[in-house]
Amino acid sequence: MSTQRVPMTATGAAKLQAELHELKAVARPRITAAIAEARAHGDLKENAEYHAAREQQSFAEGRIGEIETKLATAHIIDITTLPSSDKVVFGATVRFVDEDSGEEKCYQIVGEDEANIKQGKISFSSPIARALIGKFVGDVVEVHTPGGLKTCEIVDVQYL
Repeated sequence: MSTQRVPMTATGAAKLQAELHELKAVARPRITAAIAEARAHGDLKENAEYHAAREQQSFAEGRIGEIETKLATAHIIDITTLPSSDKVVFGATVRFVDEDSGEEKCYQIVGEDEANIKQGKISFSSPIARALIGKFVGDVVEVHTPGGLKTCEIVDVQYL
């Protein structure tokens, strides 16, 4: 079984590593102590604190496993180490203008787990990112969106 590498920005990987450290160093010991304390209260069948702590433990261990898998399969790309270019690549921040509305938008193309439209981060697998990747400043790009075909001109590409 070959594991496919999933692109992730260095910033996204650092956030996952910080969350993993928090779960292992802080949450896991706190939950273990809560289970031990609840166990000391006696009858486990009727002990709500015990069951709540076990549920927290299950969630935390599941999340630890999920993060470890994501980091193990990640292809971490540090955009700041790439030579600057007018080409749109994974991790680049792209500014473009919708030719129909004249509206300017700016997005960073990131991994699926990092995408957050409110923070201006879109997944590399989104229709907009797929249309932009590989293009250059000045190129006019057609993007197939749920609302129909949009035409955009790439105004700027930054490797931040």
